[in-house]
Amino acid sequence: MSAQEFDVIVYGASGFTGRLVAEYLQRTYGGGDGDVRWAMAGRDREKLKAVAIEIGAPMSLTLIEAKTSDTGALDALAHRARVVITTAGPYQRYGEPLLAACVRAGVDYVDLCGEPNWMAAMIAKYEKPAQESGARIVFSCGFDSIPFDCGVWFLQQEAKRRFGKPARDVRGRVRKMKGGFSGGTLASMLATQDAVRRDPKIGTLLADPFALSPRALAPQPDGDKPVHDADIPTWSAPFVMATINTKNVHRTNALRNYPYGQDFTYSEMMATGPGDAGKKRANGAAGQSKMQAGMLGFAPTRWLLRRFALPKPGEGPSKEERETGMYDVLYVGTTPDGQSVRAAVTGDRDPGYGSTSKMITEAALCLKDTPRSETPGGVWTPAAAMGDALIDRLATRAGLRFSIES
Repeated sequence: MSAQEFDVIVYGASGFTGRLVAEYLQRTYGGGDGDVRWAMAGRDREKLKAVAIEIGAPMSLTLIEAKTSDTGALDALAHRARVVITTAGPYQRYGEPLLAACVRAGVDYVDLCGEPNWMAAMIAKYEKPAQESGARIVFSCGFDSIPFDCGVWFLQQEAKRRFGKPARDVRGRVRKMKGGFSGGTLASMLATQDAVRRDPKIGTLLADPFALSPRALAPQPDGDKPVHDADIPTWSAPFVMATINTKNVHRTNALRNYPYGQDFTYSEMMATGPGDAGKKRANGAAGQSKMQAGMLGFAPTRWLLRRFALPKPGEGPSKEERETGMYDVLYVGTTPDGQSVRAAVTGDRDPGYGSTSKMITEAALCLKDTPRSETPGGVWTPAAAMGDALIDRLATRAGLRFSIES
């Protein structure tokens, strides 16, 4: 186990999102010598120094240089922490050495991974070693997939309270979302597409909602085509994050011994509005989604995206864009006998960066305080690992709101 010199070490702190995480820790919890003892880590000490100066951290804040190719440095880093936050992606290129070091040390680990092909490989390789060492590995602690994973958990607690049983069928509908891309997001997308190009079986995995968990009994809704949700009411179109979020929601259900039922179904889409206008937007969004997926597999277009279209790694939306961003997701749960309940999750910053930097930090601190008797070593999802405690912490500290609408 860790010597626990630090509560949290932020790895990748010189990257765009890592810098936001460090800034949030400095602003919220002080310079690393207060109630939360934290440090910054990364591959380049000089870049870490520049970030420390930029965020107003004290000279006493510990900076740890550890390259992903240096197993000894990563092992030493892991042994100094209770929880390691890593924002250094794409994880399928850079993530495994640090994850492995945390597993060896029995140290908790959280990341922002939305790369299900890598997650599936890591679960297969490290689930048993993590159980043995006591390390809690929690993937997807940002916009993918905390609002969705915890939103379904929150709705199901209300369904059980109200009806005495879970909702068999849950639909997640993103009603509003305002935010921007970073270069890291693009890099992860392109890394996944490269993996599919090398191994076409990965494409099948990406399409399977049970790629990270045992297959449940019920067939799942098809989220690739526009649908009309008459009871909401809205038309809905494919949502880009559903590929990862659906997998995490089903894994939560499996990890906690099917509290949603083994016939549970989950659909996640983007609401486009009622009437003919909503239908037109849904059809347009569905066509654009297919076109973008095809373009990312086309080499010249990929080159253009890398060179011109989106920010490079380390870049992202401006402070104004982050602070004026937001999101609003509706969940509708229905029991087999037609009883219905609605819940909503909203965030007060742009989803990918302003809100994500707060979510992953509070998830790490919540995991630190979660007893191993409740959540032992293994590879977890946010809701399965921390459940109601994480929801309460996010609502209190991270600008999220979980509410019942009917």
